[in-house]
Amino acid sequence: MPTNKKELRLKYKNLRKELSEDEIEEKSLAIANQLITLPIWDKSYYHVFLPIEEQKEVNTEYVLHLLSGKDKEIVVSKSDFETRGMSHFLLTDNTRIKKNEYNIPEPVNGLLVPSQTIEVVFVPLLAFDTLGNRVGYGKGFYDKFLSECKPETIKIGLSFFEAENQIEDVFESDVKLDYCVIPNKIYTF
Repeated sequence: MPTNKKELRLKYKNLRKELSEDEIEEKSLAIANQLITLPIWDKSYYHVFLPIEEQKEVNTEYVLHLLSGKDKEIVVSKSDFETRGMSHFLLTDNTRIKKNEYNIPEPVNGLLVPSQTIEVVFVPLLAFDTLGNRVGYGKGFYDKFLSECKPETIKIGLSFFEAENQIEDVFESDVKLDYCVIPNKIYTF
């Protein structure tokens, strides 16, 4: 069983490649339906990643519908590949979204939201374990961003697949998840 981040990245990128568009839509909708049951809906500021379609990420459009239906403030990010930092913008009807060179959909401009204001973060990932550790693409954007949030910010991973038992090479700087939601189940850490 692969248990280090490098092996897990490879394994889950390959598993995702096998998913059809229909499967991605179906599983993404199931994940959004699971989210409804979480005790997170008394907050105001929710950060959502916009999926990289080419990487077959969870389609967060359903999460966006859920949030706007509950009249929440939705925050999306723009990545700076030089500093590995992210700036966060309020998603409004006027927000223009454009893909960057890595095919990540990003806001072109808008109202800046400080990391400290964000109360719930939906976190993209490739893999996660039963302890709440996650494996991303390895660039460290989310670890940096999550460490800038308040300690009580709720971190929710979204995944198409079950948890691994344990990721071996976890660093002190890796920020753990509070929940991870998959199509048929919620993990609480």
